[in-house]
Amino acid sequence: MKRIRIATRGSDLALWQARFVAAHIAAKLGHETEIVPIVTSGDRLQGVSLARVGGKGLFVKEIEEALLEGRADVAVHSAKDLPASLPPELALVAFPERADPRDALVVRAPRASDPLAPGASLQKLPRDGRVGTGSVRRAAQLRLARPDLQIVPLRGNVPTRLRKLDEQALAAVVLACAGLERLGESARIAERIDPEVMLPAVAQGALAVQARRADPLAAELAALDHAETAARVAAERAVAAGLGADCNVPLAAFAELQGDVLRVRARVIAPDGARVVAAELSGPASEARGLGAELASQLRARGADAILAACRAEPAAS
Repeated sequence: MKRIRIATRGSDLALWQARFVAAHIAAKLGHETEIVPIVTSGDRLQGVSLARVGGKGLFVKEIEEALLEGRADVAVHSAKDLPASLPPELALVAFPERADPRDALVVRAPRASDPLAPGASLQKLPRDGRVGTGSVRRAAQLRLARPDLQIVPLRGNVPTRLRKLDEQALAAVVLACAGLERLGESARIAERIDPEVMLPAVAQGALAVQARRADPLAAELAALDHAETAARVAAERAVAAGLGADCNVPLAAFAELQGDVLRVRARVIAPDGARVVAAELSGPASEARGLGAELASQLRARGADAILAACRAEPAAS
């Protein structure tokens, strides 16, 4: 029986995701698996703004190198960490079924006379409350929805951010619902924020399985693909590619399948929340990439490039 080596980051969440895929490989393909944890540049640069040092692609580079060098056979990524451009020798061969793509509001653990517990929500947070996030997309949409809030930069894995919620006297933090659910922390979610208020990140909640394009294993791994998830992720990633955008800019894109029709929404938000460029398209799921590309064109025509250019210039200027 062939043993499949699965490269992944070493965080609790990344390991959960790799084991999830490993279980599906064993069940559907009959292969034994081995998890190969890899420390990435993004993991080593704790306390540094990702926007200033290369973005979330830093969580991918060393894992892809392990594939290219033959030290691993498969890689498992959080799909939202993937840059638009990937090495031509590698392919995204499967997207397992997507978890809840929404953002989650997490408040302080309940205390005596705590005004945030229970029933807390974004709109019920105290005026001028301090909210932690490491995402420029979340920060921009928080400022759009609640201009009074104080946004506090926050890095680290999920357990670290939950700990900082109490240690830094924050009113709340915003994390991905999917990550909290996968780590057994769904009880901490005070509100699953409606996409009308906070549109999710490209591919949030989805996993991506990557392999060497020429490896026969790549075709086998297609058995792990969930067609609806793949179409939704394709549309969202096409929006990002069409804008030349990455995880360092406040771009949100979200596709939903309604029957045979794919509805795709996207926003580019100025970091201060003062300006929003938005667009929406619907069409056949079979044309997912084309829909995403067309949506990107509409956003550019409405002024998204100016917002994105300003965002890219800001880290370099400081």
